[in-house]
Amino acid sequence: MRALLTVFGKEFRENLRDRRTLLSALLFGPLFGPLLFGLMVSRMLDQSVAESDEPLKLTISGADHAPGLTRYLETQGVLLSRANFDESQARAAVRGGSAKIVLIIPEEYGPRFRAATPAPVLLVADSADSQTRKIADRARAVIGGYASTIAQLRLQARGVNPLLAVPVAVNEADVATPTGRAVVVLGFMTYFVLFAVLMGGLYLAIDSTAGERERGSLEALLSLPVARSSLVGGKILATCAYMCISLALSLTAFVCVFRFVPLEKLGMSANLNARTALIFFAICLPFVPLGASLMTFVASFTRSYREAQTYLTAVLLVPTLPIAFASIYSLKTKGSLMFIPSLSQHLLMTSVLKDEPLAALDVGVSAAASLGAALVLMVLTARHWRRETMLG
Repeated sequence: MRALLTVFGKEFRENLRDRRTLLSALLFGPLFGPLLFGLMVSRMLDQSVAESDEPLKLTISGADHAPGLTRYLETQGVLLSRANFDESQARAAVRGGSAKIVLIIPEEYGPRFRAATPAPVLLVADSADSQTRKIADRARAVIGGYASTIAQLRLQARGVNPLLAVPVAVNEADVATPTGRAVVVLGFMTYFVLFAVLMGGLYLAIDSTAGERERGSLEALLSLPVARSSLVGGKILATCAYMCISLALSLTAFVCVFRFVPLEKLGMSANLNARTALIFFAICLPFVPLGASLMTFVASFTRSYREAQTYLTAVLLVPTLPIAFASIYSLKTKGSLMFIPSLSQHLLMTSVLKDEPLAALDVGVSAAASLGAALVLMVLTARHWRRETMLG
């Protein structure tokens, strides 16, 4: 234990002397990530609020063929811009960006409407443009409202109860809480947290293995009468210390940044405060030795600082891949997923953001799985360091 702590102190102090690396590890990841994420969320919220308040703008061609529809659109607050387009011209206008969406009303609309047969209209839009797609959805909803109103009036004129055309009335009950709705926006925050954790120990893991080998100091270190497991343990422990510092800085930055993010504009509330940050720290703490062991293990096989940096850059993506799958498949917290490191931390942190209670068993399994994997990697790293190839 004394040798392990000696190695830990040596590595910790040496990394402190490298100011440029220290700033990159403890400032770029932990602070830049939350700041960038906060700016992205603020921009997205402002854009959503602006879109909800902005009136629907619609370019209409052939308005004279449907005066009733035109008046209805105007009464609904739709800003109409009249044009005289055929289908090819409308497509060109939408592709060129001179018009967002174009509603074409053909000549046969009037006769078919009066004959109570389906009257055709053509809505030209670009579904590849996310903004245009939202406008087109709003236009379809307004036109659909007009069609529903006309259908009910026609039934009533024929002495038929319009309610007969509505056999099922769908009522919605939204059980989402303000904090639950906020997870839609904040769900990817856990990626930045785990990435910051790994970035905090990346450079130390490289410098204490491939860096020492490149400088020629590793051979002298291995010739000392110290157990290889103590050497490995001390280096991993020093890496863990910097990862914990990075985690604390990242969580503090998130708490500070989201005090200024206006989530309440969309009826959301972020369950992100000092208490939440402490819970996040406890959830991520078992993941720290796993990340440190993984990076040290991989870096031990490399011969130079640059080679180690290349391999570990790819390794950084491995623990964050499960988070991407969780987002794609909308995974929820359950016992079987707690055995997967990083994914279990992501799911537990998401539950905390939703202000949902955590099951003690889930927290325990998540911690045990991460610590167990870390122990295996530590043993494998120590065995590798006992080989003569480490001196080559």
